[in-house]
Amino acid sequence: MPKTRYLPLAPIGRIIREAGAERVSDAAVERLEHYMEKFAMEVSKHAVSLAKHANRKTVTGDDIELAVRAVWKT
Repeated sequence: MPKTRYLPLAPIGRIIREAGAERVSDAAVERLEHYMEKFAMEVSKHAVSLAKHANRKTVTGDDIELAVRAVWKT
């Protein structure tokens, strides 16, 4: 059974080309899509837990900001 894709591949290829690549393989686009979705899922899970901790049902932009900082440890 194929994996559900949440992100379209064409814009991901454009992102890589805008970063300076002259040519981009399908495998490169698919790998970046995989990691972008994985990152987005981790951020989303963290943001949901922040909202729940604050007794809210709505995830806010601030929740996303805090979750990105927690997940993206740079």
